[in-house]
Formats: sequence, structure tokens, C-alpha cells
Amino acid sequence: MTTEEHAQFRQQARLTPQPAGLLGKMLAFMLSAALLVLGFMFSLVALAVVAVGGLALAGWLWWKTRRLRKQLREAATAKADDGYVIEGEVIRDYEAPAPAGRLLR
Repeated sequence: MTTEEHAQFRQQARLTPQPAGLLGKMLAFMLSAALLVLGFMFSLVALAVVAVGGLALAGWLWWKTRRLRKQLREAATAKADDGYVIEGEVIRDYEAPAPAGRLLR
């Protein structure tokens, strides 16, 4: 393999292409901008779908638990209406355990 063939082989095997001209750079810029806008658009659509799905799930859960919430409200109202409220502190005298040598009768 001559030096010229070796240089030609390296030119063909190069991973990075030759620098493009002005038209190639403009085309690459336009394509990159279009892909960026499309990606942003699809991410906004995905976010909207997730938000609507979350709201639908929250609404369904709210609807399914309405009877339980009503029962809890009625139970809280019934307890508050009977006038029986206990508040206070508990003071407990601590009794020491019996020594090990004595029997409890």
C-alpha cells in the first residue's frame, strides 16, 4: 500500500465528515431547530395528557368516596352534639415491683 492509497483510505474511513459549506451549515441549523421545536411540542402534549389523566383520576376518586365523606361528617356532627367531651390529664402513680425474694399473695 502506497502512501497515497493509505491517505485515501484514511480519508474514507474518517468518522467525522468534512466541514460543510454555508448551505450545509444553514440546513443543519434549520433541521436542528425544527427537531427542537417538535420535541418541545411533543413534551407539552405528553404533559397535558398526564395532567388530564391525573385530574380525571382525582375526580373519579372524589366521586367514589363521597358517601364515606358524608358518613364521616355525620358521625363527627353526632359526637359533637351529645355534649360529652372529656379533656384532662391522667396522673398515674408508679408502683415499684416487689423485691424478688418476696412472694405475692
